[in-house]
Amino acid sequence: MSAGKEIVLDKSAFLVSETDEKGIIRFANDTFCKIAGYTLDELIGQPHNIVRNKEMPKKAFKSLWETVQSGDIWTGYVKNATKDGNYYWVYATVYPFISCNGSKGYLSCRRKPSEKEIEEIEKLYFIWNKEEGK
Repeated sequence: MSAGKEIVLDKSAFLVSETDEKGIIRFANDTFCKIAGYTLDELIGQPHNIVRNKEMPKKAFKSLWETVQSGDIWTGYVKNATKDGNYYWVYATVYPFISCNGSKGYLSCRRKPSEKEIEEIEKLYFIWNKEEGK
């Protein structure tokens, strides 16, 4: 059972953030800030895992990092934490890129997953967490 209350995204919500190659936040849109409960100033310069929910399996993030660091686009479901201890689910697409100044980064675009998608991924994440001893 999850700690905190689930924050259900609006169907039209579109959360965007950008990080450097180490996962440090360089940009976050207003929707992301609002849902996560942080101001933009609180997020800039912080590791993106500031919103990581402790119930997310390590295996999911290992897949994400291996994929984007190899230059490929990653898609998947993420359970994030809000500043006040609640949580929200997103379907994320993470794009690796090189900016015009030559620095590497990652752009993450997220939308609301369906209830069915959440039910299915919760089952898989439960198994992965069990394997990890959580």
